[in-house]
Amino acid sequence: MPQGKVELYDLMACNVYMDFENTGLPKEQHKFLIAFYPTGGDPVHELIDSITARGPNGYVAEVANQPYTISNLNGHIFDRTTNSHWYMINLYSGFMEPGEYVIEVKCKDGSVKTISRVQDNAPSDKLMAAYLPQRERLKASYQPGQGQQLPAGTALTGVEVTCDSLKELSGVDSWTVFRICEASNSKEFNPQNLYWWDNIFLERFSNPEAGKNRNRIRIPVELKAGSAFTYFSELTDGNSMGGTNICIFQPYQTFYT
Repeated sequence: MPQGKVELYDLMACNVYMDFENTGLPKEQHKFLIAFYPTGGDPVHELIDSITARGPNGYVAEVANQPYTISNLNGHIFDRTTNSHWYMINLYSGFMEPGEYVIEVKCKDGSVKTISRVQDNAPSDKLMAAYLPQRERLKASYQPGQGQQLPAGTALTGVEVTCDSLKELSGVDSWTVFRICEASNSKEFNPQNLYWWDNIFLERFSNPEAGKNRNRIRIPVELKAGSAFTYFSELTDGNSMGGTNICIFQPYQTFYT
């Protein structure tokens, strides 16, 4: 019988502007990201039967108990930064209605765990209004990116990615989450095998300003020589999972070492 304790850590239930290119999917989406504490035993996906999201006006969505991929956009991901799993589902039916959303987790031992948050669309609208006029400038500002080759002799530990700050361009605050994968394009990007990501949702406990108004990201791990790396930056309206009302996924960028 599976062993371990199922405990919910936090919930991100928010709007998503999926600004990845050539996906064939609508850009205006929403998502649920359900984070769990380490179980102290078996993986959490072996301890639960179902996860259901409920919201205003009879809203219901089922989160699948399967590995999350860039094809299914519904399932669980192992996070090496916390030694735990989180579940995520992206839904294509547009932005969320404002109001309370509740996650119900039914466990194999018969227990039920719940967590909720209230979606506020005002901060979402504000960040979208700031982002859209600057979209092309932000995209072009990422260095290294745009398929560039790093100059010969570049140290591969502590590589810095620089970009324009949305705050400097628009006056609106934003927070940045950065994820990088050893991949030559977006189709090879594997969210289950990130090379590195900066978990600002944990870093905020030691640095309340974590991720705020960034114009550079330092990659602390050594990059593999002679390889391709693809990354994206996600803009949010805060660095608390439960306090986030929108995530803007900026276009993928690729560079070569």
